[in-house]
Amino acid sequence: MGESFVIDPQSIENLRALNPGDDDAFLREIAGIFLEDTPQRIAELDQSLLEGDVSRFTRAAHSIKGSSSNLGALVLQAAAEKLEQRARSQGLGDVGLLLVDVKLEFDRAHAALTALVGK
Repeated sequence: MGESFVIDPQSIENLRALNPGDDDAFLREIAGIFLEDTPQRIAELDQSLLEGDVSRFTRAAHSIKGSSSNLGALVLQAAAEKLEQRARSQGLGDVGLLLVDVKLEFDRAHAALTALVGK
């Protein structure tokens, strides 16, 4: 996926269609929630990895996967899904690189959303 597709344009249009004529207020609200919540979920990933809490770790990865999907951050969604699946199937012993991918993709999604909605 190219740089222009860090955030899927069709997903953005679908969100805009939910509240047409609001000058993107709904989109900004949803993006704001995502941009506020996702760093908390990433911190939860870090903390649960330190504590060896597989259940909490997979819940946080699942949450990131879902919220990324809603906003069209499809590369982040895929990275979070890989992380969730690895933790579920193999535990937390080998998730380091996948966690780095999630963090990098969130940074890219954050920049793209901020540029899109002006947050």
